Amino acid sequence: MTSGIPVFVNGTRIEIAPGATALDAVSRWDPVAARLVESGGRTLTDSRGLRLDAATPVYPGAIFRVVGTREADAAPADTDES
Repeated sequence: MTSGIPVFVNGTRIEIAPGATALDAVSRWDPVAARLVESGGRTLTDSRGLRLDAATPVYPGAIFRVVGTREADAAPADTDES
């Protein structure tokens, strides 16, 4: 019998029950971070930095990152201000 689906949240491997969501995984990793995601203070992204809905189902090997909302909204900017 396995103890759950292995996923990664901010580089930490955790095991979560089948049918869980990305937010459930974050909550297992850090309940405070999960509350910040729920309140809009933090955002979830995948391994490529693409924004994810907190209700995204987990799958084996999924990588979730909790980032600041400004990081998730950042687009490549022209830094030449001359």
